[in-house]
Amino acid sequence: MGVILEQFPLYVQGFLQTLRICVFAAIGSLVLGTLLAGFRVSPLAPLRAVGSGWVTVFRNTPLAVVLFAVAFGLPEVGVNGSYFWFGVTGLTMYTSAFVCEAVRSGINSVAPGQAEAARAVGLTFSQTLSLVVLPQALRTVVPPLGSVIIAMIKNSAIVGAFGVGGDLYSVGLQLTSAQGYAAVGVLTGVLLGYLVLTIPAGIALAAIERRTALAR
Repeated sequence: MGVILEQFPLYVQGFLQTLRICVFAAIGSLVLGTLLAGFRVSPLAPLRAVGSGWVTVFRNTPLAVVLFAVAFGLPEVGVNGSYFWFGVTGLTMYTSAFVCEAVRSGINSVAPGQAEAARAVGLTFSQTLSLVVLPQALRTVVPPLGSVIIAMIKNSAIVGAFGVGGDLYSVGLQLTSAQGYAAVGVLTGVLLGYLVLTIPAGIALAAIERRTALAR
């Protein structure tokens, strides 16, 4: 445990970098996943095909492969950037597929009469989805979305293995490989850092779930 106290500022830097990865990826995957869920239930066949194809590809591809494709594939087509943003992009693309399915299950749980009534008063598909269906659907998808977000936080460790630098994974690697600290003490600090991220997230999501249950 001495290494945690000795290298505490380094652990704090790693924690903050991991937090940045998780915040950007969470926002991106929630927005993209919700959009894809709209594609999945769209009356337009091309949009349904895009949504279905995205989910099929990314749910059945290992995250490491997605990160390799983003980090080494995008520069080949002229898209350049830092490994941080490549890592966030790969994690967002991967996680959005799971967000999409969670949101789609919520959309399907809304009574069909709600959408029919909205169309009867002249609302378009996009208006029906955003104003009538999604507000009701999101109340039912908090538990599965919570599981997806917590899994994403843990998956951020894989992102750290792709040269992002400064995150908790990199801190653990630096202290064990470059500075020769014992792995048990170093990894205990890394573990505590991830627990500080996942446990409050779980508590917050449980509180949101209780509030939405009362609202229903």
